[in-house]
Amino acid sequence: MSEGKKNNGLNLGLVKRILGYGLVYRGLFITSVILTLSLAGLAIVRPILIMKGLDDYVTKTRNADGLLMICSLILTSLIVEGALQILNLRITNLLGQNIVRDLRNQVYCHILSLRTTYFDNTPVGTLVTRAISDIESLNNVFSDGFIVISGDLIMLVVFIVFMFATNWVLTLLALSTIPLLFVATALFKRGVKKTFTMVRNAVASLNTFTQEHITGMKLVQLFNREQQEYEKFREINDQHRVANIKSIFYYSVFFPVVEILSSISIALVIWFSGVKGTGYGIGLGEFTFFTMMVNLLFRPRRMLADRLNTLQMGMVSAERVFKVLDTNEHIDNKGRMVFEQVQRGIEFKDVWFAYKDEQFVLRNISLKIPAGHTIAMVGATGAGKSTIINLLSRFYEYNKGSIEIDGVNIRDYDLATLRKNTGVVLQDVYLFNDTILNNITLNNAEMSRETVIESTREIGLYDYILSLPGGFDYRVTERGQSLSAGQRQLIAFIRAYVYKPSVFILDEATATIDTQTEKLIQLAVEKISEGRTSIIIAHRLSTIRHVNQILVFEKGEIVESGSMPELLGQESKFKKMYELQSGIEA
Repeated sequence: MSEGKKNNGLNLGLVKRILGYGLVYRGLFITSVILTLSLAGLAIVRPILIMKGLDDYVTKTRNADGLLMICSLILTSLIVEGALQILNLRITNLLGQNIVRDLRNQVYCHILSLRTTYFDNTPVGTLVTRAISDIESLNNVFSDGFIVISGDLIMLVVFIVFMFATNWVLTLLALSTIPLLFVATALFKRGVKKTFTMVRNAVASLNTFTQEHITGMKLVQLFNREQQEYEKFREINDQHRVANIKSIFYYSVFFPVVEILSSISIALVIWFSGVKGTGYGIGLGEFTFFTMMVNLLFRPRRMLADRLNTLQMGMVSAERVFKVLDTNEHIDNKGRMVFEQVQRGIEFKDVWFAYKDEQFVLRNISLKIPAGHTIAMVGATGAGKSTIINLLSRFYEYNKGSIEIDGVNIRDYDLATLRKNTGVVLQDVYLFNDTILNNITLNNAEMSRETVIESTREIGLYDYILSLPGGFDYRVTERGQSLSAGQRQLIAFIRAYVYKPSVFILDEATATIDTQTEKLIQLAVEKISEGRTSIIIAHRLSTIRHVNQILVFEKGEIVESGSMPELLGQESKFKKMYELQSGIEA
């Protein structure tokens, strides 16, 4: 019951929250309110002047000078009203755009702070819709919503008061169809809100589908799925079309209904003025006044319904945007200790972790990495190796146990300093549509070009960068598709090293690259890991001969550990993996 009321009525809490963004710009907000009230007052001036002109200077005296004065006043009121409308339109739109800018900045900043699990469960297209389309709808809430609607309501009150003061009988006749108009407006409002929600959902589905499939277009084409994916897109697009058609239907019915009811009111005024006019002292001016007032009465009522619909659409969008803002899936960052250097080592103590519910992917993990040592993690896909990295970088929070650096829980370290001093090279390297230099520095103004050049020289990758067309200024395409997997990996190495991290992590980075690039990476790894606490998730076992310790993972547990000679010197799972891989490579 309460849910129904919430859906069909106005959420005052939401209204208050939206208005809070407008009150930040008090000057614009107050000016817009004053202009709106002024326009509401001016709207009655012309009908009154016309009535007075007809009654006093046409019907009674035929005074040309007086009529000229009235015409001059009407013209002046039109000019003033037009100027105020232009000014008000500019101010309300400026107010709306300022709010859209502020809210979009806030939403994006909020998204940046969300934990990885949120992005795992939320399609990218949905977030794009929230940050772009839904927020843009809020502009209309101010430019054509709250303030303008308030002006329309005041205008209606002013009209009705003046109409009753002029002739109460004609006023009742003019207002006789208003109850039917209220019913039509209520039905229109309810139907349009429902269809708008359908439209927004369809837009989100379209954005999600398009973003995902354009990103994965190579896969679609590789498996000849173009026709099938087109059929899926057409189905989603048809849903969007149906939702819009339903919305158009309500408009196509409502506006003619308003016109019919308006015409009936005018007809009643004309009939009564013609039949009973003499007995009630209805003159030409009064008749003209009421004819005009009926039009003016129904026009704002029709516009009011349209604006209420706009407001409702904005409210639906606002509700969706605020749902993102109210998402509390933040990584707890209450730590105050600054992490700079591993002094003693990293230790996992009885760590348990599950991505979902109690489906643990890590079980009772305990391991120690002394400062300056390099360890390697091996095992089948899904064994839990990459999860270790995600927990150490605090992309996810472990369920049980503890992770410590130098005897301090990682949750007690400031998150920014923890990640700044943890250099990670992932298997799937993401590059932005930008220059090599900016992809390395990530547009960090504190990172100079000279620093980047010096870092590439230190790890032996300077000549490689210069071999690219344009060198550091070579512009890669989106996701780095203009570069090979090996080239992207090398850039990722530089990106990780340029910050001089205390902890270096290599996540299966050599799994899909050629032998020549692998040699460059191996040299880079040796130089980067020298004197650093390093973790290598290994795909090619031949690349981890230099490590201090190897950990073998299986189904979320460490089943073996030791140096390579130790593990190869016994009948171990690692030995079988090594022999199998050596046979395949041979």
